[in-house]
Amino acid sequence: MMNPQLAPYFAEGCGRCALVGTPACTVLKWTPVLVQLRQLVLACGLTEELKWNMPCYTFRKKNIVLLHAFKNYCALNFFKGALLQDAAGLLVRQTENVQGVRQIRFTTTAQVAAQEDLVKAYIYEALEIEKLGLTIPSAQAKELLLPAELQHKLRAFPPLQAAFAALTPGRQRGYALYFSEPKQTATRLARVEKYVQHILQGKGLHDAK
Repeated sequence: MMNPQLAPYFAEGCGRCALVGTPACTVLKWTPVLVQLRQLVLACGLTEELKWNMPCYTFRKKNIVLLHAFKNYCALNFFKGALLQDAAGLLVRQTENVQGVRQIRFTTTAQVAAQEDLVKAYIYEALEIEKLGLTIPSAQAKELLLPAELQHKLRAFPPLQAAFAALTPGRQRGYALYFSEPKQTATRLARVEKYVQHILQGKGLHDAK
């Protein structure tokens, strides 16, 4: 069912910038394609909501997919797109810093029509992923890159190495980022030395001394 709260979006744009209601508005540029995508998503049984001034489609209050207009294309943004199989190779990762979201991009209504069944399959798969309660792994699960100065200190002082390994991933990452910030080696070394006792005590960077 179409949500009446979305009427201004399709008529004038998202309103998040000064271009709202003008020919330069990206939403108005892609309105025919967005309207077709809206109908496609609604046919999959999702609930239409207004979030971030954009059409967001949910299942039991959980975000599944978002309609988004950009300068050169409009897109379906899958919140857990990284978990989709993507056998057809349609999904795009917008930037390297994006964790779970993946896009399927469109520029014409003909493109939407040609890929309708395929896109619906992606939406149904995303729905099943939500029903199963699957989640995107945290960015902290990535391999932790330690500055050379810290690596050297850990190798030279086994008790420190053991203490650092015992810290929570968040505390480890906090130290790694803080020690890596300075451009000068001497400054990085000074930071490491300053927090040796802190680490040995099992404390994080911002824990009380």
